[in-house]
Amino acid sequence: MDIVVLPVRADDLDVNGHVRGPAYLAYADHARWAGLVAAGVDVNGLLERGFGPVNLETTVRFAAEVRASDIVSVSTAMLWGEGKTSRVVQQLHRSDGVLAAEVSSVSGLMDLSTRRLVPRPGEHWRAHAAAPELLGL
Repeated sequence: MDIVVLPVRADDLDVNGHVRGPAYLAYADHARWAGLVAAGVDVNGLLERGFGPVNLETTVRFAAEVRASDIVSVSTAMLWGEGKTSRVVQQLHRSDGVLAAEVSSVSGLMDLSTRRLVPRPGEHWRAHAAAPELLGL
């Protein structure tokens, strides 16, 4: 996926001037959605067809602080397997190139009528994306 660049906003900060933990998750979420859009996924069309992405687990490993004057670059790699889930690994770098955090998520694609994860979600994403190679497919 493309790298998404985001400025640190004032409401991302805690009282010490550091980016708050939830802001890292918001940066990662934003980058994942931007990646889907860049790959040509029509999210509304996906929902109309009865499928929706779900996040099953997220881990954040903090490596260096991010402060008010920083710009965060988020890289995203989607790792596909044969089961019902995939892994998304995202690295967040400060504007000086230092790794600030790594966000790792386990995701799935839910069939909204059965409320169950679909098998081999990569196949579904490939079918719904104009540029599936941007999703690692």
